[in-house]
Amino acid sequence: MGVLAGVLIIIFWLAHLTYILTTVEVSFTNPWMYFHIVVQAYLYTGLFITGHDAMHGTVSSRRWLNHFLGGLAVFLFAGMSYKRLRSNHRRHHLYVATPEDPDYHVGKQNFFVWWGHFMWRYLTILQIVIMAILYNILVWGLHIPEPRVVVFYILPAILATLQLFYVGTYLPHRRPHEASMEPHKARTQKKNHLWAMVSCYFFGYHYEHHETPKTPWWQLYKTKKDDR
Repeated sequence: MGVLAGVLIIIFWLAHLTYILTTVEVSFTNPWMYFHIVVQAYLYTGLFITGHDAMHGTVSSRRWLNHFLGGLAVFLFAGMSYKRLRSNHRRHHLYVATPEDPDYHVGKQNFFVWWGHFMWRYLTILQIVIMAILYNILVWGLHIPEPRVVVFYILPAILATLQLFYVGTYLPHRRPHEASMEPHKARTQKKNHLWAMVSCYFFGYHYEHHETPKTPWWQLYKTKKDDR
């Protein structure tokens, strides 16, 4: 099921991206443009969630396949290094909401300051080079109009990072850290499986994720208790 879910997300992401880059008009008066931006951003989020699950070894029991799909997913997301992400995510679970946690901002926990800090931690020169190459391939190699590349390729990826950060880092781990958040220093969304899926592939059930990190995203709702 993990492999199927991961492969389907990658296929849907690629198919939808191909469609909107070649078909949908970029115009502020075109309502379908906004619809497709939201859909593509959600599929981008799914790419990262697939990579995240691979870091926990839950995409496939075959190690090589698990890491291949995880690496492919985060590369498609934004040319990211799966190895670097995996190392940092391991530290996040070990040292959650402490100065040793690479995802946590110990200073003033303003949303945009923390998000900027979060992005800076993960951005690399190689990633910038990769994205620049892909951008030029789309615009100059495949002759896709530049506005479409910006609106349908770049913007949804940025929106997905905001979604992932807000639901998966800022909301669950921000201060104050209350007793109900221990021992994981993590809050969780109220039980609503439909909203949990729409908001971030059940990743808002964040206490439950830290409690059972080997539970894949598509089974995380089963760990949700009525009293939390």
